Amino acid sequence: MIMFFATGAVGVLVGLSGVTPPNLKIMITLMSIINIGLGAFFTFIYLTQIQGEPDARKKKRKQKLD
Repeated sequence: MIMFFATGAVGVLVGLSGVTPPNLKIMITLMSIINIGLGAFFTFIYLTQIQGEPDARKKKRKQKLD
């Protein structure tokens, strides 16, 4: 998730800077916005997960001490 946000932010900065050729400015900026959108989507999916119940079959049973 952080990867999407970081590459999106760097892409926006590079796309809007004077270093980028004029014919690539809009393409780099749009791809950066898509990266930021993907980061937001995956963050939403991660934060809204429902915790699964532990499987009773895998639970260790206590041994009887005689």
